Amino acid sequence: MKNLSLLFSLIMLFSCKQTKQEIVKEEVKKTKINAEVLKSVQLSAGKIIRIDSFPTKHITPRPVDVWLPENYSDEKKYAVLYMHDGQMLFDETSTWNKQEWKIDEVASKLMKEGITKDFIAVGIHNIPEVRWLDLFPEKAMNFLSAEELETLKSFSNSSFGLEDLTGDAYLQFLVKDLKPYIDATYAVHTNKENTFIAGSSMGGLMSMYAISQYPAIFEGAACLSTHWVGALPKENNPLPNAIFTYLEKNIPNAKTHKIYFDYGNKTLDQYYPQYAPKVDAIFLENGYTEANYRNLFFEGTDHSEISWQNRIHIPLTFLLKK
Repeated sequence: MKNLSLLFSLIMLFSCKQTKQEIVKEEVKKTKINAEVLKSVQLSAGKIIRIDSFPTKHITPRPVDVWLPENYSDEKKYAVLYMHDGQMLFDETSTWNKQEWKIDEVASKLMKEGITKDFIAVGIHNIPEVRWLDLFPEKAMNFLSAEELETLKSFSNSSFGLEDLTGDAYLQFLVKDLKPYIDATYAVHTNKENTFIAGSSMGGLMSMYAISQYPAIFEGAACLSTHWVGALPKENNPLPNAIFTYLEKNIPNAKTHKIYFDYGNKTLDQYYPQYAPKVDAIFLENGYTEANYRNLFFEGTDHSEISWQNRIHIPLTFLLKK
């Protein structure tokens, strides 16, 4: 009788899991998400499938690109790398500054050489007019005093208020809308151990924020040229301390996460080296070691896709190494 009860429980558990998966796929179908293979994009390998305007109630809908490596197969399972500023990742002929990250080139090489596990990349496009509102780690504002908030208002010519910040909504879009769609549509692992997030500048801040807010979703984050100043570089800027205080109180468990940071010292990156000791202290004091934490300095490098393109293989290897 005991064995029959156990068998029944297992059958019910399996049935529930199957039902949940079917529900997710059905919900994806109901949203009528239209995805098309891009024909005009210039890639060195693989293909890009674009959802031109991903439907969501959380943030302003925008394009999402899904890069599938060469010989992608439904018979395999792939890890997933989510990336911000998706329009800057793959094709320099279509970017505003004629630069790109070369994700397709670098990822293809790493996988072909057996350095990293197989993975796909999902690029979330930014909307320039609201990029800062989308990518600022919203809960860091909770650590500003009323006086500091007034100081912050003087930094900007715009009249936005705290209620206009959409960092939390951006993450809800990612984990509640986009990830379920990717999990239901492509041959990917859905667990934390195979889910990663990456970005540069404000995208670096948001990647740090994503793994801190959703440590059960993301195992690793790559934060290149992280914009610790939070906004335009100014004297008496209260944002870095607010961001660091947030991080200290929400740092992901060192036993189950990997985090990569880096910075240069030219153009906008010149403002970042001063914060490196503080970043190191936060992570090293919370149990991180060289095995799961990096904060690398690249002498003479600036704040550009060319710089990130030249070193993106380092964080990808660090996070996704076989």
